[in-house]
Amino acid sequence: MIEAEYFYKKLIESGVGFFTGVPDSLLKDFCAYITDKTEKQNHFIAINEGAAVALACGYHLATGGIPLVYMQNSGIGNAVNPLLSLADTEVYNIPLVLVIGWRGEPGVHDEPQHIKQGKVTCSLLETMGIPYAVLESTEEGANCQIETCFDTIKKTQSPYAFVIRKDTFAPFTLNKEEDALMTREEAIEVISSNCDGIIVSTTGMISRELYELREKESPVTHERDFLTVGSMGHASSIALSIALQKPQIQVTCLDGDGAALMHMGALAAIGTKKPSNLCHIVLNNGAHDSVGGQPTIAPFIDLPAIARACGYVHVFQAKTKGELKKILQKKNDGLTFIEVIVKKGARKDLGRPKSSPIENKAAFMNCIKNWSVK
Repeated sequence: MIEAEYFYKKLIESGVGFFTGVPDSLLKDFCAYITDKTEKQNHFIAINEGAAVALACGYHLATGGIPLVYMQNSGIGNAVNPLLSLADTEVYNIPLVLVIGWRGEPGVHDEPQHIKQGKVTCSLLETMGIPYAVLESTEEGANCQIETCFDTIKKTQSPYAFVIRKDTFAPFTLNKEEDALMTREEAIEVISSNCDGIIVSTTGMISRELYELREKESPVTHERDFLTVGSMGHASSIALSIALQKPQIQVTCLDGDGAALMHMGALAAIGTKKPSNLCHIVLNNGAHDSVGGQPTIAPFIDLPAIARACGYVHVFQAKTKGELKKILQKKNDGLTFIEVIVKKGARKDLGRPKSSPIENKAAFMNCIKNWSVK
């Protein structure tokens, strides 16, 4: 392993002056170090990877300096357009460093949603014409690669990528902030126990906590939940489509603040369609909790006001279990948005779903198909 401090300082010495991106579990120690050590004006946690590339390009245009964009390899899809139509050598030829967490690396055990992306990560970079190196986990090896990176950038004035394997960086803990009163798991327990329909949950800790809470029920009702284990930011659009197709079923979407911000245009689409059987709940802890706890901008914006402006009929905010339970038991008729303020963190022994995504899909679709006979 190499220390995040070593890699960070080498980047600074080589000319990097701005950091942006979306946090990743394989990069959590590096991202934590950036968050703790970089001045606020030189570090921006972006809402999605494409926006991060645009922010990086803006920094270069304003200063002539070299920016760095970090992301999980699943975020390459969001970044392709600005990488090819903005930063590419045949367009504006903008130098930037990409640091990409390699989830699903071939031969390394990982969750199902990362397998395909892991197989094609390097070939995607090759197809885009972006030179890259798989970062070595020794200072000597990494130092040589860093020199090659900046020699290449100096010659080409174009993007260069580092692909980061699991356990490349040594642990670094982000400074903790004061927590809210309610845990996310407590909030999900209140929601699931007061939900008569189906639930579409977003990727990360939320789906894992919902799964474990269902395990405690008698009888167990996993078939009522669609666990969106990948596709961050798209759970609300999945829930919208289901609600429109099945108006007789109450649909609850469990979203996270980072996911809601990543594709916030979904709120406008939902508010325009106004399905009366959809309840959109954002569990807001102001952090990318599943990938190291780096902060989001959610605490600094008014999500309920945004939902209201987008056309949601009923809009609420809850900070306690009592408030949340009272809102859910109102049984509002009409499209509903609830922001639930929760604290960061999860149980150390939190497990993962035992069923595969294919098994989850089959059980969920069968549940919907037979809903009329319930």
